Amino acid sequence: MRYLAAIFLLIMAQHAVAQDWAKVKVEKSPRHREWVTVKHDSRSVETYVVYPESKSKTPVVLVIHEIFGMTDWVEELADELAEAGYIAVAPDLLSGMGPNGGRSSDFAEGKATEAISHLNPDQVTADLSAAADYGKKLPASNGKLYVAGFCWGGGQTFRFATNRGDLSAAFVFYGSPPEKDAMAHIKAPVYGFYAGDDARIGATLPDAIQNMKAAGKAFEPVTYEGAGHGFMRAGDAPDASNANRKARNDAWTRWKALLAK
Repeated sequence: MRYLAAIFLLIMAQHAVAQDWAKVKVEKSPRHREWVTVKHDSRSVETYVVYPESKSKTPVVLVIHEIFGMTDWVEELADELAEAGYIAVAPDLLSGMGPNGGRSSDFAEGKATEAISHLNPDQVTADLSAAADYGKKLPASNGKLYVAGFCWGGGQTFRFATNRGDLSAAFVFYGSPPEKDAMAHIKAPVYGFYAGDDARIGATLPDAIQNMKAAGKAFEPVTYEGAGHGFMRAGDAPDASNANRKARNDAWTRWKALLAK
């Protein structure tokens, strides 16, 4: 079973990194995008930033990538957030961890997943905090901060909400919840986006709802029936299933409405 699970994960990783369609979308975008180096302590975190075309200052959305690392799809998603009117700040949490000190794009196919699985949680929190601080201090920022993450990044989003008190909201896309005791430290509302055909994560949802309620915290999850894990990416692909495409579209509509509140 372990062998079969490893093969399945490898296939998923190969599918996730084959995202020429996402790269094409980004290259056609009229919005300003750039890579910046965010430094803290002894770390240098390569961070992708996309700006909306706006006359006024706008909020920042900190984007936490999937377990596959900083892929073309994450860049495309960041551009869509900018199109919606937000500064997207997406740190590559594998910065300095790749071959010869490289980042996600320097890993051999399928190896980024393993590297992310072994990241130090404290390092992840510090990297995210540094990227969030950078975004909030941008001249074009109005100081309002959101966080959103997907897959592994969804779980990190939920956990980051336990460590960051100035969030306006956290958007968890099919990510696992933090420890029950840590939930007491959450100050922002948490909105969940889950897949109906994703028992691995879905099975954690009843306890997460109960524990967040016991902690007196705002948690509003929605499950998209028929969709699979990773539907925000899978539903964006040219070969998307109807269920994943519908889930992605519905989730985008909900997400933008919540951001605009």
